[in-house]
Amino acid sequence: MAKVSYVDIPAELVDSFYSNLTAQSRFTSARITKRPVLLSRSRKKGLTQKSLLPQITDLWNNFTDEQRTAWNDAGAASVMTGFRLFVQDQCLRIKNDFAGVSTPSTLHQSWIANLKIAAPATEIKIVQLHPHFYYVYQKVTGTKAIFIPVKVTEDFGFPLQISLNYSSNLTSQGAGSFAKFYADVWSSYQGEDIHTLLEINLDLVTDWKNATATLSTVLGYPVRYDLYFWLYNVRGDLYFDNVKAIHNATNWVRDWKCTNINVTFTKAFYQVPKHWVAVVFPDGAIYDSIYLDFV
Repeated sequence: MAKVSYVDIPAELVDSFYSNLTAQSRFTSARITKRPVLLSRSRKKGLTQKSLLPQITDLWNNFTDEQRTAWNDAGAASVMTGFRLFVQDQCLRIKNDFAGVSTPSTLHQSWIANLKIAAPATEIKIVQLHPHFYYVYQKVTGTKAIFIPVKVTEDFGFPLQISLNYSSNLTSQGAGSFAKFYADVWSSYQGEDIHTLLEINLDLVTDWKNATATLSTVLGYPVRYDLYFWLYNVRGDLYFDNVKAIHNATNWVRDWKCTNINVTFTKAFYQVPKHWVAVVFPDGAIYDSIYLDFV
């Protein structure tokens, strides 16, 4: 096997190179492998037998126009087509032995976040930090399993709008109990650090609903903000999805679809921060992403 440290591909050969070869992870066993263009009959048969797509496509084709419209509306809420959302959701159902199909909703899709508090805990607080720059974990377009760390520069500006879709089943454990999602906005004024809170107070018991809050200005020069979920003196469950922190016409929440809110990045991606970090996390408290029908 030939080993090289660098390849300089002539411009006229770039298309031909990438049409026949593909790069694997450069962090572990970095290598270039042949792209399978022509598949044998046996391999095609094997792929078809393993794939859930034919089965899921048949289900989609038997939907009524109203059902497809409902899935398209739900898909639009998570920035994907209705068919793609249905494939994602139905794969999860099949792999976990759930019968039938889901009922699509614009308030939650497939994976959702869950904050759970059980005895002896009565509190949990998690944070997503938003400094001026940080790294995110991003898939390389056109590849199957290659990811790279990408530096993001977040120039903070007003107005700041935060929102989420949530449902809850929480029980108060005494005086002063609350559940909230909020942004702690840090500004500088005459040499002092000023903290302004933009809060959404969450109902302790509610079916799925949307909640939104907006902050247009603060005292002094805005520096940054951080996002918090804080459940205090309660026990039970909070579920949420489609979390947003919008400024400069962009939603800056990492993992806003709540696919894996408790993920930890290691090795080559050590500089990528966790999506959500525990600030107050006693025994009995849990935060993670779950499939909706696990609820």
